[in-house]
Amino acid sequence: MLCVLPLLSLLSSCSSLPTANSLRDSFAADPRLTGSPSPQASPQPTVQLPPKFPAEIPKYPNATLIAAQSTGQLPTEQSADLATRWTSSDDRDRVFSFYRDELQQNGWTLDQQNVDQGQLVASRQGLKIGIGVQSAQTGVNFSIETKATNGEGSQTPNPVKPGDPNFVGPVPSTNAAPTPDTSNTVFSDIDKAPQELRSYIKDLAQLGVLTAQTQTKSNNSQSLFDPNKNITRRIYARWLVAANNQIYRDRPARQIRLAVETGQPAFRDVTAKDPDFGAIQGLAEAGLIPSSLSGDSSAALFRPNAPLSREDLILWKIPVDTRQALPNATIESVKQTWGFQDADRIDPKALRAVYADFQNGDQANIRRTFGYTTLFQPKRPSTRAEAAAVLWYFGFQGDGISAQQALKGGAKP
Repeated sequence: MLCVLPLLSLLSSCSSLPTANSLRDSFAADPRLTGSPSPQASPQPTVQLPPKFPAEIPKYPNATLIAAQSTGQLPTEQSADLATRWTSSDDRDRVFSFYRDELQQNGWTLDQQNVDQGQLVASRQGLKIGIGVQSAQTGVNFSIETKATNGEGSQTPNPVKPGDPNFVGPVPSTNAAPTPDTSNTVFSDIDKAPQELRSYIKDLAQLGVLTAQTQTKSNNSQSLFDPNKNITRRIYARWLVAANNQIYRDRPARQIRLAVETGQPAFRDVTAKDPDFGAIQGLAEAGLIPSSLSGDSSAALFRPNAPLSREDLILWKIPVDTRQALPNATIESVKQTWGFQDADRIDPKALRAVYADFQNGDQANIRRTFGYTTLFQPKRPSTRAEAAAVLWYFGFQGDGISAQQALKGGAKP
């Protein structure tokens, strides 16, 4: 028998599923079930994936299906509304990053995500999925719940609750700490960002690019963006790939490919086990950031958790905008174009990107992010709000698309 509750309250916007407590509790031991398999127990029969499990949902390569059940009124063999449970020996961050990145790469819209709790919700073409990843004693257990939002092959779920004689599952402890409901969460602190940057944050959040930090106060969930907090190099690399691929989700030729784990790491401090290896290594393999792969012997370390400087904010983004070799630039040419008094403090590699950005007119990243200024302050850490402003638009000299346009219909060939 499958011991499972309907898993994700994150899907409550389109169904009457239980609260987020069921996601956490579905991985807990059921005190009413007797016996648990030991390592020496007889192997269980192989669980077959239901026939209507959507083929477009990526499958984690190092995972085993351990249970599957319909969450609607139709039998499992006929239902498109399914709850499946999987196990893997890999860690939680690796599994979560795999699904987040694969969904973004394949045209899904990330409606909600909560990194801290290992939960995300995505939708595409009449299908909504919820994924929850929880650490286990060895590796992880994770659940994938599917819901057909076009009404085909499904009926409204009628979830079984505690007290029902058919209920099999953990009973939440009355002393347990409340789990925040992450459905329909929005950033509650966007008003703390500079007014000129708020719309950029909202648009990228709606695209599912930005990650939040969730806090619980008075049993209510608040998703905090921390707009004025310094952004790390890791997070910016993650957002850069996610934003580009979401904005260009209808144009695969313009997407940045995530690296595979078998590739030789470009940086000594970002191994294949790193949850952001795919994005960071992918940028390096595409030649979009300095690395040993591009012949830069000084870039042996990525320093993923270090603050991102303003010059790197621009240096990493401009090649994705122009999609061509950067022009030659000098300190004098940057002074003459931008009027920066501190042009001599800009790293020579970034100098070319700063100069190229000027040629993008009103869509220049520096203009959009910092407004009019005669000081670039290249070594100053960038904020999360500034990163959102930079990532709001991709393109060069009129050939481009903004996050706002992507929300209205996507990029056109």
